[in-house]
Amino acid sequence: MNYRHAYHAGNFADVLKHWVLVLILEHLKQKPAPFRVIDTHAGIGCYDLSSIEAQKTGEWLDGIGRLYGPGVSPALAETLAPYLALVDGLNPDGDLRLYPGSPLIAQALMRPTDQLIANELHPADRETLEETLAGAGNAKVLGLDAWVALKSLLPPKERRGLILVDPPFEEPGELDRLVTGLAAAVRRFATGIYMLWYPIKDLGPIDTLHARLSGLDLPKMIAIDVLIDAPDAADGFNRLNGCGLVIVNPPFGLLPQIARALPELTAVLARAPGGDHRIANLGSEMLAIDR
Repeated sequence: MNYRHAYHAGNFADVLKHWVLVLILEHLKQKPAPFRVIDTHAGIGCYDLSSIEAQKTGEWLDGIGRLYGPGVSPALAETLAPYLALVDGLNPDGDLRLYPGSPLIAQALMRPTDQLIANELHPADRETLEETLAGAGNAKVLGLDAWVALKSLLPPKERRGLILVDPPFEEPGELDRLVTGLAAAVRRFATGIYMLWYPIKDLGPIDTLHARLSGLDLPKMIAIDVLIDAPDAADGFNRLNGCGLVIVNPPFGLLPQIARALPELTAVLARAPGGDHRIANLGSEMLAIDR
């Protein structure tokens, strides 16, 4: 439990994860039936980009910081608008200082009838998260081991929902746990939307991860990878060169939205030549990826 996201809040990985999170939530709201969001590694909910931790790494400058300025086309700005509106809402004076984490994003977009379960094992972070979500009648904070939570909280009574799994990757074997955790979860809640985040340093382990996920033989599953630098660059095995998302049961219409914006978003976030992206079908049904 040494990982503290305050050092990394608002970086390129957060941009990808939170942009797609917003898109999925907007799709879920298109139907009147309530849904539940389960965030297994919730963090503190809101991050101060002027803090010592954030200033020490400055990662947000090459993440959310790059989305404000002339380098973003009107088309990309339109796609990012619901996500950026949440960030702007925390910074009404126009000075980018606060950044929302996934539970705060979910709570802000959910309707009163929808429910949020935000799980955070780290005691101090959980206490801060409780303060962040205080007063939200449709949000509950838990302190379970994330993999225990993934089993015990499914299926939700609403029978509709999004499960976000975003481990800190502090320990060996986390990629394997994504596979086994997902396999166990879908046995309990096969129709849920799952979004799993993973870091990319070297593509070898990621290709193995994709193969193992594909072996689960789930009907609808995609992987979205964004590289901000070539994975064989200097120190490529030691630093974060990219990140990816696996989405199970993506809502209809989500893939074209992502595919159209991903090339430019990758170009905006890339460190240097070597930035790239890919979208792969991992499910037994071939989903159309319309660019």
